[in-house]
Amino acid sequence: MDIVCLDLEGVLVPEIWIAFSEESGIPELRRTTRDEPDYDKLMRFRIGILKEHGLGLKEIQNTIAKIDPLPGAKEFLDELRSLTQVIIISDTFEQFAAPLMKKLGYPTIFCNSLVVAENGEITDFKMRCEKSKLTTVKALQSIGYETIAAGDSFNDLAMIKASRAGFLFRSTDQIKADNPSLPAFETYEDFLKGIKDVLK
Repeated sequence: MDIVCLDLEGVLVPEIWIAFSEESGIPELRRTTRDEPDYDKLMRFRIGILKEHGLGLKEIQNTIAKIDPLPGAKEFLDELRSLTQVIIISDTFEQFAAPLMKKLGYPTIFCNSLVVAENGEITDFKMRCEKSKLTTVKALQSIGYETIAAGDSFNDLAMIKASRAGFLFRSTDQIKADNPSLPAFETYEDFLKGIKDVLK
């Protein structure tokens, strides 16, 4: 039995933190997992910047409300879900993902959660489990699934390499150069064809 495990940001929806960086005018918040492999370090940095500028969950959610899935993403996901089981495995947070899941037709997502104070300040975050993407893929394999994984960032590589088949989608030149054995796609049409070839 196959199950496709997809990253969210950069694959199906725009990068939330980049959108918020542009909305808030804070260039430091443009850093993502494409730039920083250490997710804990990246999130501590982000929380510090938010505190410094007096920004909280509400401001980020206001930006997310304006974000739509990437063009063609919902159609790609709908067709893929008609062929096989799909789970989105993301390092984002429930408080960010919920409105985006509605726009994508409520696919299954495994993600993390933010710790938010009563005044709306983001004070911490809770990861669902350690090395969440790799751990989830291994757990699925342990209950009889063959995983096919895809993403665009450093934090996707472990789940991609641990899967029966793995792909990069709209990744960086550096990540593609460092991982020449991984098929890399730029369009949903080619991406879907690549997955279909594995599902045959």
